[in-house]
Amino acid sequence: MPLKLFDNILKIQGFEINKARRELDNLISNGTVGLLHRKESIVLHHLTNNRFYNNLVVDKNVKWHDLPVLSKRNLQQPLHERLSKNYTVKNIFKGKTSGSSGHPFTYGKNKYAHAMTWAAFHYAYEQHGIDLNTSLQARFYGIPLSGKGKYIELIKDFVSYRKRFPIFNMNDEVIESFINKFDKNTFEYLNGYTSSIVLLAKYCKQKNLVLKSICPTLKICIVTSEMLFPDDRLLLEKWLGIPVINEYGASEVGLIAMQNAQGDFEINQQNLYIEVVDNDNQPVPDGTVGRILVTDLYNLAHPMIRYEIGDLGSLQTLDNGTRVLENLQGRTSDIARLPSGKVVPGLTFYYVTKTVIKEDVDILEFVVIQKLPNAFEIQYVSKSEMDTSIKENIQNAMDEYLEPGLSLKFTRLEVLDRSKRGKLKQFMSEVE
Repeated sequence: MPLKLFDNILKIQGFEINKARRELDNLISNGTVGLLHRKESIVLHHLTNNRFYNNLVVDKNVKWHDLPVLSKRNLQQPLHERLSKNYTVKNIFKGKTSGSSGHPFTYGKNKYAHAMTWAAFHYAYEQHGIDLNTSLQARFYGIPLSGKGKYIELIKDFVSYRKRFPIFNMNDEVIESFINKFDKNTFEYLNGYTSSIVLLAKYCKQKNLVLKSICPTLKICIVTSEMLFPDDRLLLEKWLGIPVINEYGASEVGLIAMQNAQGDFEINQQNLYIEVVDNDNQPVPDGTVGRILVTDLYNLAHPMIRYEIGDLGSLQTLDNGTRVLENLQGRTSDIARLPSGKVVPGLTFYYVTKTVIKEDVDILEFVVIQKLPNAFEIQYVSKSEMDTSIKENIQNAMDEYLEPGLSLKFTRLEVLDRSKRGKLKQFMSEVE
């Protein structure tokens, strides 16, 4: 029987997870009762206590739909300058985005807001028979390859009862070693980047084996961070032998939506408020695709009000009143094939850039383009030329996470080329 460490560690660190889970249950029971009050309260709190947000809102009596939209670029300034009164970097939960949209930044949450984030995950996972304290997870994510960050992630894995499958190299030999781990462990679910788990399923297809036949305890597969296309879902469900659940979230706000038992992409309307708007930041009718905005109704330490997540989608209300997300047009990620035979998901480059681009580095946007199997170009937007030491650090990170001998070209631009949707794709491969 596994140690029930997850909630206990949260409590030891000052995150009131039991209280948060009780409050979330009450919010679910009451539906949208009190939602308007919670929206008004979080705006009033930050107008009163947060200089950063107060300076953004010129008209203090503005209606909700005329409040400014927070962009990722708005948040690319030192965290301490964005915190509310009585909050410091020492008494909050602090995290860093992966920069998957090309806009990395550091964010903060008061401890109860962070507890509410985990309460929402608890509830969503429980609907699929998964207990975050006791269900063993096969985790297909990256991990720092050295230093303090690596050991922090390993400790998190132990506390969260999960075994990690690093995704920086997923050639056939590596995936075969993964399969052996499934044979020796009682995993209940997979969780991780869509493209990485798709590589696992493709290997299973190649070997004509169903993963659940090797690990009968498997219940579901939860994919996140990248688009799940219909063909990939069919591939996963056939060769993993379990249902595939799509999860949509972001580290800075937590769980935004997750498929429920009926297959509907149910939005988290308890601790978050989700809206879809047009180019003038005004709400669009249900079923109309627009820009997704997220408000964290509990984050008192840092304003996340009408925050633009960077994706397009639409909302719909079902007959039973459930609000669901449709037509999600989120991040996709190519695969990079390296000269040595390594096969790495594009999200690997998020980890490469995340190790180098710190809060005080003057890089606003970046993309990585694979020009040849051994040649990459990093295009970036910055107020000044990238420092030589930063270029060297990125090269070193490429050597560590990918393989030595890859050439890097750095190109500074005024603006980066975007898709027709206005979306920045952080990794692209031009290799056939």
